[in-house]
Amino acid sequence: MTLPTFASLGLTEGLLRALESAGYDKPTPIQAQAIPPLLEGRDLLGLAQTGTGKTAAFVLPLLQALSENRRHPLPRTTRALILAPTRELATQISESIRTYGKHAGLRHAVIMGGVSQRLQVKAMARGVDILIATPGRLIDLVEQRQVDLRRAGHLVLDEADRMLDMGFIRDVRRLVALLPDDSQSMLFSATMPKEVARLAAELLHDPVRVEIAAKSVAVDRIDQRVHHASRADKRRLLENLLADPDLSRVIVFTRTKRGADRVTKQLADSGVRAAAIHGDKSQGQRERALDNFRHGKSRVLVATDIVARGIDVDDVTHVINYELPNDPESYVHRIGRTARAGASGIAISFCDAEERDHLRGIERLIKRRLTVVGEPPREIRRDGAKPAPSHGPKRGAEAQQPFNAKRGRRPGRKSRRRAA
Repeated sequence: MTLPTFASLGLTEGLLRALESAGYDKPTPIQAQAIPPLLEGRDLLGLAQTGTGKTAAFVLPLLQALSENRRHPLPRTTRALILAPTRELATQISESIRTYGKHAGLRHAVIMGGVSQRLQVKAMARGVDILIATPGRLIDLVEQRQVDLRRAGHLVLDEADRMLDMGFIRDVRRLVALLPDDSQSMLFSATMPKEVARLAAELLHDPVRVEIAAKSVAVDRIDQRVHHASRADKRRLLENLLADPDLSRVIVFTRTKRGADRVTKQLADSGVRAAAIHGDKSQGQRERALDNFRHGKSRVLVATDIVARGIDVDDVTHVINYELPNDPESYVHRIGRTARAGASGIAISFCDAEERDHLRGIERLIKRRLTVVGEPPREIRRDGAKPAPSHGPKRGAEAQQPFNAKRGRRPGRKSRRRAA
């Protein structure tokens, strides 16, 4: 069977040149399945996780459609609207448009909270071809009559399930009601809860459905471990793990913003360079935290689930779930921050007594047990879990040595592999 190329999907020469200069030579499965019907003007429902190439799947046909139908946007209007749940995702989509559309000659703008609206109002003054926006700030500018959506012929709703988690679905419905009835619409979501399915039914007309299976191969590349520890012991456990220099670029996940700030302060007090990133941080603070982490100025990034999908950093060696998520699928998104671009990775979870139901839900979803490090509680042992024999804290002198999370042993322990 002949594998598809970007040229075979029907993309124009300018887009092909931009893809080639960016180093992209073959479409991902979602791109191969989504681009042709979108070029035909069909509505589309895309079920895919981050990391599957879905941004290019809607950006490329959108750029082509707008380039082929050249119309100057009127003041304060946009020809296409892309809604994203977070500022980080909106920024990444903007960067993709800049990369793929460098030969298209189209104008785009980003509207999001956390920064001054003055420049955003100025960008919209003469109109744009593509507007990328987070729902809250966009509603503010629409109500101020600085943005007019009545001429938006294309709509993209990205990460709709995250919109639901963040409470944006009502805002999304308000914005969609302002668009023309005949707009081409695309909805992308990693999961399909009932409310998102209801929104898709309202929004899409005879859509093409493209579903890309969860990347189980990527999960299989991740060494997944769990430490059973009381809530009070988690701080000491995290510090002991980070004493190992093999944990060189680490993302630590908490459930709450307050928890993220608390863990960051504790790490800083123990001499670990760490930064927190969550919804209460300003856009500038979030961008600085990500930039410092990306360039090695911070060794640890402490984050909440709301911004998890906006963290796209290469060479993350470890993900640590300081607190397990309530939603098992959030666990998959969290640990997917490591083992990117074909690399392997390590995910370490802390589980206290109140989180054991969350752990069981995670193991049901991924269809495997996490490797238990150290001695599990008695009731866990009765359930059949087996501890990893060479992992975990020991008594006596060996307990004072830092745990080596990469090799699963402590420095100083003899190993036949070392001689090799």
